[in-house]
Amino acid sequence: MKAVMLKEFGSVENFEMVDIPMPQPKFREVLVKVFATSVNPLDYQVRRGDYKNELDLPVITGHDVSGEIVELGPGVENFKVGDEVYYTPEIFKGQGSYAQYHCAHESIIGLKPKSLSHLEAATLPLAAGTAWEMLVTRAQLKINQTILIHGGAGGVGIPTIQIAKAMGGIVFTTARKVHHDFLMELGADYVIDYENENYINAIRQMTGNKGVDVIIDTIGGTTLADSGKILSQMGQVVTLVDIEKPQNLIEAWGKNATYHFVFNRQNRKKLDELTQLVESKKLKPILNKVFSLSEIGKAHSLLETKAGNEDFYGKVGIEIEKEI
Repeated sequence: MKAVMLKEFGSVENFEMVDIPMPQPKFREVLVKVFATSVNPLDYQVRRGDYKNELDLPVITGHDVSGEIVELGPGVENFKVGDEVYYTPEIFKGQGSYAQYHCAHESIIGLKPKSLSHLEAATLPLAAGTAWEMLVTRAQLKINQTILIHGGAGGVGIPTIQIAKAMGGIVFTTARKVHHDFLMELGADYVIDYENENYINAIRQMTGNKGVDVIIDTIGGTTLADSGKILSQMGQVVTLVDIEKPQNLIEAWGKNATYHFVFNRQNRKKLDELTQLVESKKLKPILNKVFSLSEIGKAHSLLETKAGNEDFYGKVGIEIEKEI
């Protein structure tokens, strides 16, 4: 089968299209013909070596799959050949999704939403799965609670807004001015222009100095330290960003705040819940650009640098069979 192999950590030039044997499903595994994947920040972080201690080279990376089951390993109970499925491969364990076929344990896959194409479905497992983990499992957002979602136009921000609204939250988010109308249509109640407004002052003003109940951090930097300034009493901060430097959280201490650090976990229940949101039209994927598997380097560059595409939003999809 065809696959894109990362030979060395570093630039996109280190990707190489290779021919390798097709994987064979083990106990309770299924073999999936991959129709589509997508690119996430985790993908280019892996490529450039941010997690080099977690992986042995060469490696096939990629963290989203949408495809069709073509073979069952022994002991599979919940799926059959021909089922269309979507999922995130086990992170830092074995082969990723930049390939024509992939084996996965049946416990981490879910039936693909019937209303979505494979390209659309492939935008959801990691990004929307992370959003679900942050909102449902960790913050346990309640009806009418206020929530600030940093980076609303990003790959994780977009499903986070939609899921938060489906849960009954009052959503504040930050984004460039050019994205405000889109995010309001998506469901955000208030959008702050972070380039021209101080979001801390804006939140204080809009909440009457009460602050918000939940803050979702998708951007890092000083967000963790600053969050305490605009949290309500007993508020929560949920972050998916690595913490590179020590930060002063004294403001959060005064609010009796709770911090959650999230690394996405794979399971079928989460995917089934996401499918229900999709089919009830409460969650829709935003696919902005599509590349072929042979163009994976271009896809990484677009998402990583956004050079000449500062107004880019949503997800980058990869069509596996296109031009292979």
